[in-house]
Amino acid sequence: MAEAAEPFGTGSDAILQVAAHVAATGADVAAEITQAARLAAQDLVALPPARVRRALEQVLMGPAAGPGLQWLHEAGALAVLLPEVEATVDFSQEAGRRHKDVWEHTKQVVMQAAPRPLVRWAALLHDIGKVPTRALLPDGRVTFHRHAEIGARLFGAIARRLGFARDERQHVAGLILHHLRANAYEPEWTDAAVRRFDHEMGDLLDDLIDLSRADVTSARPGRKQEAARNVEALLQRIESVRALDARVPPLPPGLGDVIMEAFGIPPSRRVGEMRRLCEEAIARGELAERQEPAYYVDYLRRRGITG
Repeated sequence: MAEAAEPFGTGSDAILQVAAHVAATGADVAAEITQAARLAAQDLVALPPARVRRALEQVLMGPAAGPGLQWLHEAGALAVLLPEVEATVDFSQEAGRRHKDVWEHTKQVVMQAAPRPLVRWAALLHDIGKVPTRALLPDGRVTFHRHAEIGARLFGAIARRLGFARDERQHVAGLILHHLRANAYEPEWTDAAVRRFDHEMGDLLDDLIDLSRADVTSARPGRKQEAARNVEALLQRIESVRALDARVPPLPPGLGDVIMEAFGIPPSRRVGEMRRLCEEAIARGELAERQEPAYYVDYLRRRGITG
């Protein structure tokens, strides 16, 4: 690769310009520039959060995002701006297996992720919870129990530091929290389980699917293809269940009338609320769909509903 030769500014802001240039072009950076960046990296904390986020997003969205991120690490900027990510460098998931290094995996996931800013942010941050949750079992296996949940919490501090809007913060946190779920799909999932997954993911679904596809970096032959087929099978199940529910709703016809009679209430908003309680219970897997009305009335009574 050619060395970066673009004219850049001076001071810490120039570090961000160089990183963006590397991510855009894949150019190498002269050793003296990298050394100068290391000396100025601490000054990055004085930059406005909006400027820092914009620059990091330029790196994430670049066609050579992996080299851009690697240079941020080598320049000492990653440790200053995103210490949670810096902590994953040389942090192995399995002893002695280079391709299982969390940082190397993360860069690859970013490069494979759909080029949408919030998806790329989630790709960068999806495994930051592995550092504080790593545990070695007696049999030599390594676990990262609840790393997705911890990672979503860690993102809260990053989001505040970089000025993410509330809806953006919730979206990225949701992607980090649920990033393992789509790849955990198995054909044995019931329609109720598929419906629950679809309901719980809501507006996250499309981005989560794209993140799940990107999160497969295995060196084993065929593993990526197998994972891709699994995600596609999940999407087909979701569409199938949605189509079924459009033709035959999960709740039986006439339930509203039965509820009014059973609880002695007139046509009102309250009837709709009680139907929604049943729909939500079906979505959670607590109730079966398409049963007789009395089944749902019994559920409401067990919940202590009196009308």
